[in-house]
Amino acid sequence: MPRIPFTTEQFIQIFEKYNHAIYPFQFALILVAVATVFLATSRKAFASKLISCSLGFLWLWMGIVYHLIFFTAISPPAYLFGTLFIIQGLLFLYEGVVRNRLTFRAGQNLYSIFAAIFIAYALVFYPLIGYVLGRTFLASPTFGTPCPTVIFTFGLLLWTDKRFRLSLFIIPVLWSLVGTSAALSFGIKEDFGLLVAGTIGTTVIIRHNLSPKTEKVL
Repeated sequence: MPRIPFTTEQFIQIFEKYNHAIYPFQFALILVAVATVFLATSRKAFASKLISCSLGFLWLWMGIVYHLIFFTAISPPAYLFGTLFIIQGLLFLYEGVVRNRLTFRAGQNLYSIFAAIFIAYALVFYPLIGYVLGRTFLASPTFGTPCPTVIFTFGLLLWTDKRFRLSLFIIPVLWSLVGTSAALSFGIKEDFGLLVAGTIGTTVIIRHNLSPKTEKVL
């Protein structure tokens, strides 16, 4: 296993620097996430495009702001991570806005139940676990940093009611593996939820896409 090029203290310090620099914009990012949840329950024709815009924005934010501006200070691979996250953000914009291939709708089936669990974990339980473990808000991976936001992404992808290109969730799956190392190496226990979301989310998304009841993408 390759050696991680930074210490636990340096890792936490990056969150502190990031959170202090953007404060209070974290709350705007949370509001964006909450708005997407309400949009997924909407029957408005424009709802899915707005959700795709939100996902695209969140991934571009993580790639440019978190990875390239902050995380590269302690981790050279963050240049690669930042590039991949930017690509993912552009994919959401292309597939969901330009090509109109993504439709999101909260339902009452198994997929929607898993989606709601992942979304609730990312927005509510993830920060609560960090607080219980003794981390302050500004020293935590707040929403808008990769791990909670990738969990949130898996949840939204489970709310799609059409098949989508599986290439759209390759990068989230890869990050679920990379990000889990934080739970193992740095004691970020809430990041174990990322491994669960990645494993269950991938299985359920593939099953959902292969289901004959799921409408094919054009």
